[in-house]
Amino acid sequence: MSGPYMPLDRRQMIAASAGALAGAELVRADAPKKAERKRYAMKKSINQWAFPYPEKMNLEQCLRLAKAAGFDGIELNYDLDNDLSPKSGAKEYTAIRKLADNIGIQISGLCSFLFWPYALTSNDNAKRGRGFELAQKMTQAAHDLGVENLLVVPGAVHIPWRTDYEPVPNDVCDQRAREAIGKLLPMAEKLKVSMNIENIFFNGYLMTPMEMVDFVDSFKSERVKVHFDTGNIMMFQFPEHWIKILGKRIKNVHLKEFTKKGTDTSLESFRPLLDGTTNWPAVMEAFDQTGYQGYLTFEYFHPYPHYPEALIWQTSDSLNRLLGVK
Repeated sequence: MSGPYMPLDRRQMIAASAGALAGAELVRADAPKKAERKRYAMKKSINQWAFPYPEKMNLEQCLRLAKAAGFDGIELNYDLDNDLSPKSGAKEYTAIRKLADNIGIQISGLCSFLFWPYALTSNDNAKRGRGFELAQKMTQAAHDLGVENLLVVPGAVHIPWRTDYEPVPNDVCDQRAREAIGKLLPMAEKLKVSMNIENIFFNGYLMTPMEMVDFVDSFKSERVKVHFDTGNIMMFQFPEHWIKILGKRIKNVHLKEFTKKGTDTSLESFRPLLDGTTNWPAVMEAFDQTGYQGYLTFEYFHPYPHYPEALIWQTSDSLNRLLGVK
């Protein structure tokens, strides 16, 4: 044979192999190294609204799925007719606590939609009174569950998604909200439950981090803190800015994804985690700078109609990436 097909002798083969190995080492040396992700000490949690409860899953199934997917905790919801409701008492809540302990998952907090139909600032005296009564029951339920975190919506100037809520003047809203939290505080302090005030934005109240700071600090109590929600302010503001200002006041957190590219302002505007415009690296770094090491709870209001477990596993994976685990 001749030309390019001439066979190599042993010496030529060794030289060629050495050259190939050297070239491979050079490529590996020049290749960009994968940057190590910063690890964060915060804990993974998910709100029960992400599960098809109670239509397709009962409470135990929700707890077990959250545990299997790798969550440290689950946030439960208080309503008028479910496992956590005015119909339940210390016996039922103790059983739920024991169930969670046996499964090996924490209850990261207690949340409720009831602050909307029975707003603490409503012009309707009956609804305002019922709201205060329910807030007391939630505080007791949190205590009986052995849960420190209770999310509280202190009031609303306007509730866009409810046609039965008459707008409340800003100053009246503020007065009623402060009065309600002040009256609830002695019970919360006695039961060692933290009333964590949530930033909403859509309700027209506590629209800036400075207003939130003023509201929370005015009570001069370790039992009035902030439940910070990343998604509720995303339409016009940025969570990483709020976090730095609220600082140590943040006691619990909702992670909600939102995109500034759309125009929808309903609950449908929130998306699965990472499918939006939130600057998550900046948000995580802001939390870290405040020293926050509590729960990051994914909140989502419409479980997947088919294969609902997929949302739970996807969220767990997304949180692992935010926390630097993956």
